[in-house]
Parts: sequence; C-alpha cells; structure tokens
Amino acid sequence: MTSPYSLPCLKRVAICGGTHGNEMSGIFLVRHWIRNPSELQRDTFCATPFLGNPHAIEKSVRYIDRDLNRTFSAEFLNSKDSESYEVRRAWEVNQIFGPKSSSQAYDFMFDFHNTTSNMGTCLIVDSEESLLSMHMCNYIQKHYTRSSCPIYLYQLAEEETNSINSVAKAGLAFELGPQPHGVLRADHLAQMRSLTACALDFIDLFNKGMLFPAFEIDAHKAVQYVDFPRYPNGEISAVVHPKLQDKDFLPLKPGDPIFQTADGEDILYEGHDITYPAFINEAAYYEKKVAFVKTEKHTFSLPALQKKF
Repeated sequence: MTSPYSLPCLKRVAICGGTHGNEMSGIFLVRHWIRNPSELQRDTFCATPFLGNPHAIEKSVRYIDRDLNRTFSAEFLNSKDSESYEVRRAWEVNQIFGPKSSSQAYDFMFDFHNTTSNMGTCLIVDSEESLLSMHMCNYIQKHYTRSSCPIYLYQLAEEETNSINSVAKAGLAFELGPQPHGVLRADHLAQMRSLTACALDFIDLFNKGMLFPAFEIDAHKAVQYVDFPRYPNGEISAVVHPKLQDKDFLPLKPGDPIFQTADGEDILYEGHDITYPAFINEAAYYEKKVAFVKTEKHTFSLPALQKKF
C-alpha cells in the first residue's frame, strides 16, 4: 500500500475579501468576521480575515491603478519603487502573509470573488498539482450540498502565479455568480459562508490527522482567452451569442454560435475540439479583451493525503 503524501499542520490561515473592491460578498463577510471572528474558530486554528484592496473598496471600484489580483508576480513584488497603489498594496500583503515562496508564508489563504458570469459556485485553484487545494475541493464537493462546485484551474502553461492567495503556501478562491458588481445578494452570501465553513472544517480535520484517501476528480483547465470580434479601430463588432450566454462550463462544439453582430449575423466557433467556456461575458474582462475563457475538461488522479506526524 502506498503511503499517503504528508504535509505539516495548517496553523496560519487567512481569508481575503475585496481583492476587487466592487465584489461585495467577500467584503461584507470579511467586515463581519473582523468584528466577530468566532465563526472562523476551529479546535486547531483560527483564520485571520482581511480586506485585500481597501482604497478600491472605499470607492466601490475593481481597482485604483491596476488589477491587484494580477500583481503578485516577481516582477511587481521585487520592484523597488512604484506609484501604483496596487503594487504598493501587494508589497504590504506579501510582507504580512508571505513572503511568497518562503517558509515564513501563511499556510493557506482563501480569496473571495463575485462574477457577472454564470459560474455558479466555482472553486478556483492555480493548477491540479496543488495537492492540498485539490483535496479541499474534493471534500467541499462531497460535503457542500447546496449546489455543484465546478473546479477551475486558472494557471496557463508556463505562466507564473500572480494572484493574491499565491502569497501563501497554498490557496483557494471562491467565485460566485452571476452577481452584478457593487451589489450584495443574500443567497450568494449564504453560499460563500457555507463554503467557508466546509473548507475550514476540512483544515481542522486535516490538522487532527484524518487520512484523506486517493481520488479522481474532474476539473476545467484554462487553455486560451477568446476576445470579442472587433472593427479595425478596436471597437467590439459582435456580442456574446444568446445560445452561449450563461452556458459556463457546458460543452461548446465546433460550429456552435458564439457571437452575434448587430445585423443578426451569427459567428460560429471554429475550433476543432469541444471546449468548456468559463467567465462568459464577464463585465470586468471587457478591458482585458476577453469574451470568455476556453477550458479543457480533465479527470485528475490525486494521491492520499495526511498530516505529517
């Protein structure tokens, strides 16, 4: 019998809301937990809540100068001087919860997000190689009963992790939608709260020595960003097709419509393989020139996991 993979106890756990200052579920919950952290207490640890981008939260905007959740790369963390508020904030977060890739970094960080896309209750991990996070996803899928929880693996090939939770040794993001930016929804608040409780229970059980057996799990791995059709001057020339809208994580086949012009002309998907689009028509991605993200659906096999004794 193969021995389980072992990792140390998770003693220092952080929960971030407001990495984007207009995604309200995490902001609301973190503010509540800062006032009353008892909900984050478990037998073996207590999670630390914090607000990711305070200035953007004050203005109810995604960011001030640049996207904070794309700012935790070596390029920005190692830069000596910057006028960008988000770069300076990344230094602060890295100093408190990191340094990134060091033995002093926090053991785990959660990051809370809302999306205008129909992503449902989505669990976001950098890659399938993040064993602890994938085990947590498997536990959540088995114990969270309100809805299915698709897994989105965001790290493209050869891409450096640059999200806020990459400062910690491991991390997981919750992406709930559809929800308009700047708006609170009680149903998504309740879902995010329950997801958090489930995830914290997993950490507590891990710390107490529970053996988590090997398993297979499906996940959607990002492979390509797809832009809107555009006129030569850069303006968008077609919108997301009604038959694609709200179909996040559902199969998109070659020849299916993906865009529609103002004249009613359909633009079809010309890929050769079935893809599973995510973040379809996300409002915040217009500036990034992303209409949706192509993903591949894979089944991954993960080894057993247990606390290092």
